[in-house]
Amino acid sequence: MNTYQECIDACLECMQACNRCFDACLQEEHVGHMAECIRIDRECAEICAYTANALSRNSPFAEQTCSLCAEICEACAKECEKHEEEHCQQCAEACRECAEMCRKMAV
Repeated sequence: MNTYQECIDACLECMQACNRCFDACLQEEHVGHMAECIRIDRECAEICAYTANALSRNSPFAEQTCSLCAEICEACAKECEKHEEEHCQQCAEACRECAEMCRKMAV
C-alpha cells in the first residue's frame, strides 16, 4: 500500500502543479501562445485527480488508469518544457515525477 500512497501523493502534487500552471498561463501577456499548454494542463490535472481517487479506492482499473495518467503526464511535461516560465518548468517536473510513479503502478 506504500507504493499506492506514493503514487497518490505524486498525482495530487502533479494536479496542483498543473492547476497552478493553467492559472498562471491565463495571466500571461500573450495567452494565445499558451493555449496548448493551458489545454493539456487541464487534461493532466483531471487525470491525476481521477487516478488518485482510483488508487485510494483500490479500483480494479488502477493499472490502466495509471498507464493513461503516465501518458498524459509525459505529454504535459513535453508541452510545458517548451515554455520558459517558471510555472511551466515546475509543472513539467511534477509531471515527470508523476509519470514515473504511475509507470511503476502500471506494471
